[in-house]
Amino acid sequence: MTRTELGAEIEDILEISQSEFQTQVEEDAEVIKSEVAEGTFDNPQGLVGLECEFYATTDETTTNGNREKSDPEEGTLRRIPRRTLSFIGFEKELGLHNAEMSTTPQPLNEHGIEAQQAEIKGRLAAAREPTHANNMRLASDGLWTIPPSGETAREYLTDSIEDDGLTIATNMSDSIRYHAMGNTDAPTGGRLDAPHVSLETDTIMPESLITSIQPHYQVPNAEALPSYFSYAIRLAGPLLALGVNSPFFPPSLYDDGVTAQTVIDDAWMGNRIKVFETSLNTDQVRKVRFPEEFETVEEAIDNIAADETIVPMPVERGDRFDDEFAHFRRKHGTYWRWIRPVFGGAKRSSANARIEFRPLPGQPTLRDTIAFQAVFAGALEHFHSAQHPVRRLRWDTARDNFYAAMRDGIDAELTWMTAEGRITTDLEAIYEELFSAAEGGLQAHGLRDEQVRQYISPLRDRVQARMTPAQWKQQMASTRISEGATLRKAIVDTQRAYLERQADTFLSGKLTDWNPS
Repeated sequence: MTRTELGAEIEDILEISQSEFQTQVEEDAEVIKSEVAEGTFDNPQGLVGLECEFYATTDETTTNGNREKSDPEEGTLRRIPRRTLSFIGFEKELGLHNAEMSTTPQPLNEHGIEAQQAEIKGRLAAAREPTHANNMRLASDGLWTIPPSGETAREYLTDSIEDDGLTIATNMSDSIRYHAMGNTDAPTGGRLDAPHVSLETDTIMPESLITSIQPHYQVPNAEALPSYFSYAIRLAGPLLALGVNSPFFPPSLYDDGVTAQTVIDDAWMGNRIKVFETSLNTDQVRKVRFPEEFETVEEAIDNIAADETIVPMPVERGDRFDDEFAHFRRKHGTYWRWIRPVFGGAKRSSANARIEFRPLPGQPTLRDTIAFQAVFAGALEHFHSAQHPVRRLRWDTARDNFYAAMRDGIDAELTWMTAEGRITTDLEAIYEELFSAAEGGLQAHGLRDEQVRQYISPLRDRVQARMTPAQWKQQMASTRISEGATLRKAIVDTQRAYLERQADTFLSGKLTDWNPS
């Protein structure tokens, strides 16, 4: 697709009537409500799924498996050729350096979670040869910090061309929706705002700094979605606190004159959260935010339908079941909440109501990733079935937990309500109850005790070691600075060390096996 063709398509999108699109969305919402009432979205059991986002980096591994550690190209960001992306069966994402994969939903039982892990291993194994042929590897992380060779991060994120009055980001994929967002009468945020970092752009490219994992949980009964969702909101802070993985930005994005030690001391452990919010939010419209609760599934549907529309995309109805509400599905694509309800299904028999849990960044290893999926699903099931009192924890307290976790990671002060209905801020007590709930939920779905321990142990170990991926990076960078390194060198060395350890341990290791030195 040439730039001129892309520009023409963007122009066509911008001419779509907002009011006509919204009318169709509201009609679709009524279709979904009717199907919910008929039980179409109910399932005989809970199902788990997972989305994993990656970015590509240069990997100069030699044919005998050795790495040239002195190679200045090692770990630099890489654009993925579109042909390679199609070969490996991954989906494009915002940036040309991004790739995304989604697992096939599986029942929450001993075989289902094993199948999730095996599918990710198989897909990554299949991707290894095509990416290695291009001297690339896919990184699982929260925020990239080494730009492409010969470019600064600022250049990569802000580079654009003008096409007959339209601004087209040079390093953005050819997804029309993404480009159109920066060319509306009220464009999205396009900025960065974090400690000692500021950037203004004409597009949403700053979002391409970040990558995530997103566990999904399909609830057995759609009418129970409000209960499951309320518990997911309470889990957001504690799980984010364990998963933070984005303390640093590319060095060139830091303000002039700020000292290396100041950057280390003031770093937020989960910068990914604010990157997403400031890239897409404006002073008038906050599309990305901590989610509100809802009392009924119909209210959840209405909330999505009423959300602000940025770009009313064209819709073609096909033969899928969820094409019966295709405009609603399109609207949902920009319903950006850190946790969000989803209604979908290619066939009526596979129709489902699910929770998409979006706070978590990419993780160092596959075991770490699956641990979050298992703990999230297991805890949700146990809390819902037991009607745990934590649902009574104030919504604004759950929100404050979330942003405290973003800033301070596992050192955040979190507030929790125990099974006895008692408020506590004791970290050990909070996580012991959370892990016990996850154990109970997984065991109730047929997982053996040994399997449960295996899935939960990577996160238990983080609590015991007081270690998260972000804290690991912060400790390593701090050590480099104390040894006399500049901020740039400390961040680059830390990132390369992260990528090297990940290459060696991704399929079988876990974060707490890594030595931060």
